[in-house]
Amino acid sequence: MAGFNVRSVLVTGANRGIGLGLVKQFLGKSNPPEWVFATCRDPEGERVQELKTLASRHPNLAIVALEATDPASIKAAATRVEEHLKGSGLNLLINNAGVVKLNTLESETPETMSLVYATNVTGPLLVSQAFLPLLKKAAQGSNQKGLSCSKAAIVNMSSEAGSITNLFAWQLGQVVSYRCSKAALNMLTKCQSLGYEGDGILSIAVHPGWVQTDMGGSPSHQAPLTVDASVRGILNVLPTLSRKENGAFVSWEGKVLPW
Repeated sequence: MAGFNVRSVLVTGANRGIGLGLVKQFLGKSNPPEWVFATCRDPEGERVQELKTLASRHPNLAIVALEATDPASIKAAATRVEEHLKGSGLNLLINNAGVVKLNTLESETPETMSLVYATNVTGPLLVSQAFLPLLKKAAQGSNQKGLSCSKAAIVNMSSEAGSITNLFAWQLGQVVSYRCSKAALNMLTKCQSLGYEGDGILSIAVHPGWVQTDMGGSPSHQAPLTVDASVRGILNVLPTLSRKENGAFVSWEGKVLPW
């Protein structure tokens, strides 16, 4: 991670779990970004205190309201980030916000399917669309060749639970709506890689591992990975990615995963 120099990064769903872990480790780098944008639904809510404490110690951290299912909220967030950047672009967009509902094939409902899909697939689509001009600006202003996460990139936080080949941990939980949404997110990532490569933007889907978070909990099994270990792995993998990984699905350990 020491060689990972990124000027600006935005993380959605940053008030807890992997999102908060990413913010902490970016801020803790010896060469931290000039701007770390941490988004969450309600910056004044009860679950944002840890972010606020970080912001009081790190002037390069900006907390931004963003509801990933609300186009108006996304547009307002993009406007605010643009104001902070003062003419420069956004180098790294990490679509981390997501939800899971612990339903089975028998208990899934249209409402749950729609809610999970709206947050986990449509949300990253809309957020990426809103921040695309800033990502393009970062790519155009960079003297780096090829594609990289420090130049301009979209990182979609996916899950091996969405791998049709591996179908990670089916016996521990069916979570059908979540699995379907992550398979769709992987396809969105592939589409973005085809659509944005010409603009100098790298697009990648990342499986963070089975992590000890609110979302990663299981009534009968303890997730094996800490947030800290997962995020360290992710931040070691991101600087290694280039054009040949554009549109790929990789794990926190850098392994290419099957669709």
